[in-house]
Amino acid sequence: MFHPDHKGRGLPKTVKNGVFLFLVVFTNLSFANDLPLDLVNLPPGFKIEVYASGVANARGLAMGAKGTIFVGSYQEGKVYAVVDTDGNQKADKVFVLADKLINPIGVAFRAGSLYVAEVGRILRFDSIEENLEHPLPPAIVTEQIPNDSWHGAKYIQFGPDGMLYVPVGAPCNVCEPPTPWHQTILRMQPNGDEMEVFATGIRNSVGFTWDPQTKEMWFTDNGRDNMGDDIPSDELNHAPQKGMNFGFPYCHQGDISDPTFGAKHSCSEFTPPALNTGGHVAGLGLKFYTGSMFPEKYRGRIFLAQHGSWNRSRKIGYRIMTAEIKDNKVVGYEPFAQGFNVGDYVWGRPVDILVMPDGAILVSDDYAAVIYRISYASS
Repeated sequence: MFHPDHKGRGLPKTVKNGVFLFLVVFTNLSFANDLPLDLVNLPPGFKIEVYASGVANARGLAMGAKGTIFVGSYQEGKVYAVVDTDGNQKADKVFVLADKLINPIGVAFRAGSLYVAEVGRILRFDSIEENLEHPLPPAIVTEQIPNDSWHGAKYIQFGPDGMLYVPVGAPCNVCEPPTPWHQTILRMQPNGDEMEVFATGIRNSVGFTWDPQTKEMWFTDNGRDNMGDDIPSDELNHAPQKGMNFGFPYCHQGDISDPTFGAKHSCSEFTPPALNTGGHVAGLGLKFYTGSMFPEKYRGRIFLAQHGSWNRSRKIGYRIMTAEIKDNKVVGYEPFAQGFNVGDYVWGRPVDILVMPDGAILVSDDYAAVIYRISYASS
């Protein structure tokens, strides 16, 4: 695996609410030259480069008002700030904003504050871009979300309605929800008030986004294991309104009844997927392409990061796909970037996607410990 060690000096800043805040700055980050980027197959005119190195276990991405890229992590337990100080489209500083958190994969930015989702709580770091070197102690937004470790890591984003959306996965491979909060996507006010269920019947969503035109949600969902290599499929789902049920644990991929729980409900009772994306591909982060750099055919498409399979005899995923949407229907689905694995040899695992102001996209990779920049230039 490509996980070079970096030596940085950690200066303990403060401890509050069980969060260790550190200042660690890495400069002149130039490793990852040995990543086999030439194996990544992209459409003509596209180029992939390392945007930031030294971002161990990089997961969720968010951008601040001043262009800072915030990055969550999983087992690393860290939250990063990535900065391109000279505007050359390559980060030259990585700050570690917090450490020793519990799987803080989710990050979101709003009104000058960085929101960070741990397994059982959400934190808020105020005035974060003015305090990258010395972050202020975080406020606790809520500790009222389930804290199960199985599917407990929580992706977060603010929706067009200004509310904070938080998924709560199934605390199992397949089971009925132990509480009304489980197997859902929740939403709440930015201060944690008015928490409610937005959608149910969702096994494990680790990515959602909103159509910039319709303001309607689209999200990924990872299907259950131990039913074979190809079933059930992982899903891309469309949730235009509150109160929809997507079938888990009774129905999978819209038409397969669960062998244990399926007799309790018919698949016809639930909203089917907008797209079945493949068994065990592990779709995570996704974004509508809103930039102008890429050719016209990509504008308005969903870019979907597939982390790759673990419970399959032959590996699948490890790529970025695009889904073409027309009239709220998926009318096209094709690879955009693939080659992060060669058979069973894996060197990269895409996680989340961020569309940059210049139209390039950033892609986090928790396996290679980097963030990629994919850009386009016509011949």
